[in-house]
Amino acid sequence: MGESLLLESAATMGVAMVPVLELRGAIPFGLAAGLPPGLAYLTAVIGNMVPVPAIMLFIRHLFRWLRQRPWWGRKIDWIETRAHLKGRMVRKYRIFGLVVLVAVPLPGTGAWTGALVAALLRIRMQIALPAIFVGVLIAGGIVTGLSLGVISLF
Repeated sequence: MGESLLLESAATMGVAMVPVLELRGAIPFGLAAGLPPGLAYLTAVIGNMVPVPAIMLFIRHLFRWLRQRPWWGRKIDWIETRAHLKGRMVRKYRIFGLVVLVAVPLPGTGAWTGALVAALLRIRMQIALPAIFVGVLIAGGIVTGLSLGVISLF
């Protein structure tokens, strides 16, 4: 792999780790940087999954710690409320609901939200990680297909 492909792959992976951007931003970024579609997809999926275990393991502890700071308390309450609202589908449809929550490539969904919901609902990691991974694979496929469709218009 050439140095340029390696750098663009690393950058794509980095973009995929950022909350909100995730795959929705990383795959178009990788394609625009000249990565082949398969490589843009693969690096974005890997990058999107990197923070998931840490989120699931540490987010409740981080939230508890941040709540002790006056400025953060209401913001953490707001984040948790939104996560619990999104978690309704997960509670109702269980693991399938978690897959769908992650798979729909819209703002407010994705691996970060799925990991947060799974952590707050205390879904065991060995159950949640595969569900989130399947959702990321589906979302990556959707975003890659849509991105290639948009590129073909130009």
